[in-house]
Amino acid sequence: MATTTAYVFGPVPSRRLGRSLGVDLVPFKTCTFDCIYCQLGRTTRRTMERKQWVLLEQVLSQVQAKLASQPDYITLSGSGEPTLFSPLDRVIDGIRAMTDIPIAVLTNGSLLGNSQVQRELHSADLVIPSLDAGNETTFQLVNRPHPEIEFRQMLDGLVSFRSRFGGQVWLEILLVDPYTTSPSELEDLRRCAERIQPDRVQLNTVVRPPAERRARSVAAERLAEIARTFRPPAEVIAEHAANDEYSPLCGREEVLDLLRRRPCTVADIASGLRIHPAETVKIVESLCREQRVESCSTAEGIHYRARMEPG
Repeated sequence: MATTTAYVFGPVPSRRLGRSLGVDLVPFKTCTFDCIYCQLGRTTRRTMERKQWVLLEQVLSQVQAKLASQPDYITLSGSGEPTLFSPLDRVIDGIRAMTDIPIAVLTNGSLLGNSQVQRELHSADLVIPSLDAGNETTFQLVNRPHPEIEFRQMLDGLVSFRSRFGGQVWLEILLVDPYTTSPSELEDLRRCAERIQPDRVQLNTVVRPPAERRARSVAAERLAEIARTFRPPAEVIAEHAANDEYSPLCGREEVLDLLRRRPCTVADIASGLRIHPAETVKIVESLCREQRVESCSTAEGIHYRARMEPG
């Protein structure tokens, strides 16, 4: 693996975690799912194989170098499913040895029933699994999982993990219109959330360009209405507020690393990396001219994402 590979990106503006420093532990689009709403496009390597996909020593070195950016969280996430990396505990323990910044793990939840994954996540502060469907049929339509993953198995795994994990568990339910917004689908989701008993239930929806155009967002008013039907009421994830303090530490390469993992607006980039908005515009325009970045329009505005590099 080349020493120039960037495994750490951001901080990015997170609607839940403030400024989140991302740690990417698998190659691009290596995942157990191929979700129709994914902001990174179609999964190119759908797998259940857990291994050390990237160089642990380089990951920890890059985290150390980014601590000066003062993130609110260090988050294992990125361009695929982080629980496919093993040993996760060595990543978490290595980060814990260098900082007291809380460590979060964003996961699709597919492997949380695995006893080894449960042990490796033991020291994390926060795990945020997703639940995008409440039954097998919709699970297959929305998440398009690896053939070895069944809905009931995944749900039992979420319940098992919750009962064993000592940290916080925030369950994200990402609603996709029209797949998961009917009364019967919402009732299934509520029933699943009650079984899992997370510390929080957070509702999200499609806000960035999805892998499939048929995956549509749910209006804010409807999200708020649905949130009130959960017991206790769910949270609707709010947009992260901008920060007016700017950092001289970030430039073109940091912007490109961010856009490889997450489509962003200019405001997202400026807020997450603490680059002045005017400077952010210059960087994005330059990357677009070089055809390293492309724009795409959504209901939320113009997002920018890195173009896939050949090979």
